[in-house]
Amino acid sequence: MKDLLGGKGANLAEMSRIGLSVPPGFTLTTDTCADFHENGRQLPSGCWEEVLAGLKHVEAEMGCGLGDAANPLLLSVRSGAAISMPGMMDTVLNLGLNDAVAEALAARAGARFAYDAYRRFLDMFGDVVMGVPHSLFEEQLERLKHSKGIGQDTALSADDLKQLVVKYKEVYKARGLTFPEDPYEQLRYAIYAVFDSWQSERANVYRSVNQIVGLKGTAVNVQAMAFGNMGDTSGTGVCFTRNPSTGERKLYGEYLINAQGEDVVAGIRTPDPIDRLAATLPDAYAQLVKNCDILERHYKDMQDIEFTVQEGKLFMLQCRGGKRTGAAAVKIAVDLVEEGLVDINRAITMVEPGHLDQLLHPQFADEAAYQPHVLGTGLPASPGAAVGQAVFSAEQAEAWKGAGIKVVLVRKETSPEDVKGMYSSEGVLCQLGGMTSHAAVVARGWGKPCITGVQDLQVDEHNKVARINGAEIREGDFISLNGSTGEIIRGKQPLSPPKLAGDLGAFMKWVDERRRLRVLTNADTPEDAAEARKFGAEGIGLCRTEHMFFASEERIAAVRRMIVAQSKEARLKALADLLPFQRADFEGIFRAMEGLPVTIRLLDPPLHEFLPDGEMEEVCAALAQDAGISVDEVYDTIDKLSEVNPMLGFRGCRLGITYPEITEMQVQAIFEAAVNVAKSGGVVKPEIMVPLVGTPAELQNQEALVRRVAGQVLKAAGLEGALKYSVGTMIEVPRAALQAGAIAQSAEFFSFGTNDLTQMTFGYSRDDIGKFLPIYLEKGILQYDPFQVLDQEGVGELIRFAVERGRKTRPNLKIGICGEQGGEPRSVEFVHGVGLDYVSCSPFRVPIARLAAAQAAVKASKQ
Repeated sequence: MKDLLGGKGANLAEMSRIGLSVPPGFTLTTDTCADFHENGRQLPSGCWEEVLAGLKHVEAEMGCGLGDAANPLLLSVRSGAAISMPGMMDTVLNLGLNDAVAEALAARAGARFAYDAYRRFLDMFGDVVMGVPHSLFEEQLERLKHSKGIGQDTALSADDLKQLVVKYKEVYKARGLTFPEDPYEQLRYAIYAVFDSWQSERANVYRSVNQIVGLKGTAVNVQAMAFGNMGDTSGTGVCFTRNPSTGERKLYGEYLINAQGEDVVAGIRTPDPIDRLAATLPDAYAQLVKNCDILERHYKDMQDIEFTVQEGKLFMLQCRGGKRTGAAAVKIAVDLVEEGLVDINRAITMVEPGHLDQLLHPQFADEAAYQPHVLGTGLPASPGAAVGQAVFSAEQAEAWKGAGIKVVLVRKETSPEDVKGMYSSEGVLCQLGGMTSHAAVVARGWGKPCITGVQDLQVDEHNKVARINGAEIREGDFISLNGSTGEIIRGKQPLSPPKLAGDLGAFMKWVDERRRLRVLTNADTPEDAAEARKFGAEGIGLCRTEHMFFASEERIAAVRRMIVAQSKEARLKALADLLPFQRADFEGIFRAMEGLPVTIRLLDPPLHEFLPDGEMEEVCAALAQDAGISVDEVYDTIDKLSEVNPMLGFRGCRLGITYPEITEMQVQAIFEAAVNVAKSGGVVKPEIMVPLVGTPAELQNQEALVRRVAGQVLKAAGLEGALKYSVGTMIEVPRAALQAGAIAQSAEFFSFGTNDLTQMTFGYSRDDIGKFLPIYLEKGILQYDPFQVLDQEGVGELIRFAVERGRKTRPNLKIGICGEQGGEPRSVEFVHGVGLDYVSCSPFRVPIARLAAAQAAVKASKQ
């Protein structure tokens, strides 16, 4: 239903069905939006007639008519896609007003209410439909308040608002526009504008950032207005059935008396906390609490609700699954199981992989230590720790982020147009707004710390300075934000790593009980291995031996002597210098992963990558002196190593076949380390992985060498036959995938190296794809970056084929994936379906991969 009616339309229909008080209305479907854009911004044939028919039903239920001066109906026209995109698309309220209707409404409901609604409509219609900047209307409002010596909009009289209507119409004229007095013309234009907002830059950016694809468009919800601006017995608000920052089971939100909904979410006025509504409008509050409980039990999830109270009567305007932080998502999932509302399988699907990503971000190391540097406090709108340099525009945030600078976006208030800058920032600081304003909702959804409603903060965006309690924050100054407490702190405060504990520990226990895929890690040092094990890694799926060479100058010097060696004897001497370093590293990794499998990839990169940068003369002279050879011999060696396309050149198993002594040294180091750990009582499970194999003969060559050297080391240690190991290969060349059946005759395991497999399948260079990828994504040629999300149609088909052929040859063949996509949720779901045994990813993505694997298992169990 949501795919057709959008989330808002489907939930409005559902709230009506279960008996809640919802203003009548109708929905134009997402299919209509798709047709509108395909037909050159024209409604499909017969659509307008259906709109008019729907309008007749609303008029009959409300007992009033659109454009009827004697008994006017006013409408809201609101967006609503299948997936919530808060603030990214457009809304028009109070539609149907013109001079005659406003005059009649003033006679029926009071002049102040009528002209407040009219000036709001002129502002919103001008901004959303006619392209008149909201700031021009805001300027007129501020001038009038200043001339009257008034601070709040609510203090303006009916005559003041009537005067403002005239000023607003002059804004239209100054732009060469005429405000349409015909309500039916207003309605058609508003529907067009909401459909247009689906293709707005901010909506496209939001979908791109959140990787929302496959939607047809936005629905349009046309609904009778409920008025929160009819005096002190009216109001409007936004609330969550649980705290979206912490998950606490308590009504959380804000409201404004004598206001309309956009006042709350736009952050123009700082609202009151929702619990104060119990004293202000007790009957409406009691009904709201009851409705919140009904909706949460009905949808079995925390709900985000918009409501309006019109002269004491509560109207429900929207409900949807509420955006929440990672900490809140986990707590809500655990609590809903304990409350009996959902089972564990449902709870596992309620936490998004991105939520865990938030929990793995650092927090402040010592909150007490920074207290002398606290500049002020605002509303803690989105939790977490942010440290960066202050910038005062979305454009600047995006530019500095592109230059590798971490920034905090400081604004008077944010609007949907700031979405790129917010995404580029470590955190967001707003002078205005509340806990449910645009900045708060979007920041929480992205897990970015955000502070709003800072009463002591004055932001001068033009001069790029903010002032708070006598202190100044200028562009480029370091500031820190504690989104959990609302504290704004001067300087660059230290952070500490995250911990898996509390509700998260219980939740991850459920996750591990349900997943089939094992989750390993990519780790190259004992420290990385230990870190990954803390996050639940069940072994190492990729240990890149070459990364160890850069750990010290002594090591890299030995590697370079090996590269420029002019004889096998000289090369063996350099390798002998490397052997103790490699052995010590492997021993540390085996101890960190004791009892778990450790897959070690033999040397893979082109040798030229180990040569130093700099002026050639200096480089060659230094290498010659260190290796004890002539400068000419160094030049000659470098010239021989030079390649037009090194990623397809002399690397991987080709190195070990050409220089078997390199493989011999590495295998000797691996098994001597394994022997040392085993003899001290440790359990070691080494797996030797041969890289970049394209033919069965390449693997056979290297496998024989590995088994010969391993046998020699184990025999000398008296562990022959006692220490088990396996030999396998990376499937990263398309030909290897096609020859998987033959390769499996030698390989005891496959690990798909999806970085190289993607590169060779597409013919895209990982290093150069950035030149055209943004255009491909924008034009829809690609839906995702294939180096981040596994290409299931192309690379995925090669994986399917290789799995089928490999296991036909060797039924017990162990198969995994160790590329960047190994921790990406959609890729994990795919490899679960294909039947792989494990995924391997970076240490900090291990919990995310564990969750994705469990969600894939739960989803598969339902099919």
